[in-house]
Amino acid sequence: MPSPDSVALKGVTLTYGRKVHALDGIDLAIEPGEFVAIVGPSGCGKSTLLRLVAGFARPTGGEVRVGGEPVAGPGPDRGMVFQQPRLFPWLSVRRNVAFGIRRHPGRDARVAELLDLVGLADAARLRPYELSGGMQQRAAIARALAPDPGILLMDEPFAALDALTRERLQEELRRIWQQTGKTVLFVTHSVDEAVFLGTRVLVMSKRPGRIVLDLPHQPDLRETVSTAVRQAAV
Repeated sequence: MPSPDSVALKGVTLTYGRKVHALDGIDLAIEPGEFVAIVGPSGCGKSTLLRLVAGFARPTGGEVRVGGEPVAGPGPDRGMVFQQPRLFPWLSVRRNVAFGIRRHPGRDARVAELLDLVGLADAARLRPYELSGGMQQRAAIARALAPDPGILLMDEPFAALDALTRERLQEELRRIWQQTGKTVLFVTHSVDEAVFLGTRVLVMSKRPGRIVLDLPHQPDLRETVSTAVRQAAV
């Protein structure tokens, strides 16, 4: 029986209307605890693939399964982190993190645990506008983790940050992943980021998006992935 934290896509295609063929023949199996980084040219369907796993969209053909069950919509077993933090500006950091578990009996302890995990324990009472961009994204990660999903979906979460903050959050995300053991799907345009974070790296072709490279982490991975991304854009 498949683990609840596993993801499987089989023969997945997605077409918008009659003209936009976004994904074509995606076959992918992700095991529990893997950190899968996805790179490829702009518009190749990386974010679309995440949306299918999240349940925000449905494929035109094929099937998407989480834990062996067809994905019919969003669920607490999958947490999503976007490029923009999308925090509620009128709520404190603590209340933003608690938003999805408002009726959870262990809410306060869970929020305190997560704020400590992402290094925001001292910022719990602050509003989003009082935080730096990196702190806002940490709060967004904590909010996504609050319901304790087995799978974390991350759509270019560090793309809008400056280089130093981005590097620091990459280190922190790797630490969080190691501590929690979540299954992570991470979309990025950065080959360096994909190779640094991923235990496995996928490269997608230009539209219609297909997986053209799927490799585990290895010493010479950066050059291999860089070459594949350049070729995929042609």
